[in-house]
Amino acid sequence: MKRILVTGADGFIGSHLTEYLVRQGYDVRAFVWYNSFNSWGWLDTVSTEIRNELDIFMGDIRDPNGVRTALNGYEAVLHLAALIAIPYSYHSPDSYIDTNIKGTLNVLQAARDLGAKVVQTSTSEVYGTARFVPITEDHPLQGQSPYAATKIGADELALSFYRSFDLPVTVLRPFNTYGPRQSARAVIPTVITQIATGMKDIHLGSLHPTRDFSFVGDTVRAFEAVLLADNAVGQVINSGSGFEISIGDLVALIAEVMHAQVSIVAEAERMRPDKSEVERLWADTTRLHELTGWTAKFGGLDGFRRGLRETVDWFVDKNNLSRYKAGIYAI
Repeated sequence: MKRILVTGADGFIGSHLTEYLVRQGYDVRAFVWYNSFNSWGWLDTVSTEIRNELDIFMGDIRDPNGVRTALNGYEAVLHLAALIAIPYSYHSPDSYIDTNIKGTLNVLQAARDLGAKVVQTSTSEVYGTARFVPITEDHPLQGQSPYAATKIGADELALSFYRSFDLPVTVLRPFNTYGPRQSARAVIPTVITQIATGMKDIHLGSLHPTRDFSFVGDTVRAFEAVLLADNAVGQVINSGSGFEISIGDLVALIAEVMHAQVSIVAEAERMRPDKSEVERLWADTTRLHELTGWTAKFGGLDGFRRGLRETVDWFVDKNNLSRYKAGIYAI
């Protein structure tokens, strides 16, 4: 299986995945969002060597004809295109239905007609606040935000195509991925960019929730692992680091890595509504390891420190930091 379509290839995880696949020798078509600036998102920043190997397809995941055209001639689709910001889903839930659910339907219909394998990208947010830890794939689902609800819908739609039409589908469920290029809508870039621009008071929301942060390189390898594993078809599979940390302790660790003295200012506008806050996430990745042999290279506290150092090194580069608006709360 060498000809791969990646949707959402212009985004954070998608650009890293696209780069990785090219380096591994795959023939990659990168589906990026059509825009009048002719921007390829983060793929604009990758090396010329990588860009020259890519077949760039500019389109819109909400358009079924464009999706079908993009997938034609390719053996598999790694479907990452989605709206992801949780606060924005409170504001504009209709757009999440159109992109995350109807966009996924377009991918599934095209794959069914063209005979392609599908890896559907899920999220740990579909579990809601952990009822037990570590969280296995059998944990109940609970949509605590419109975003999470649409991802539950998209995942179940994908699995229904496996059960109804025997479409080879795997649902990969990454826990909180972090690393270079991540949007400042996520907490780690929010903290790093505020410190890197000289802010001493770090503005955040809730500090007590815990998360399982997974370095983007580990997440990318998980995509390839499930793509190649025939025994992963029809399965929902977690990927994560197997390590949880509170947001408050995360800030202290980032400040330590960056040799900074900071204080935290909790802002009401950055808080999720009480019933919407996911209090705890911690991945059980046993199934991924047993099916594919995958293990996290950045697991545990030591691995997390190494991943944070790589992430910080990327963000503090002036060219990279200039892309971010550290003083603005971006929903």
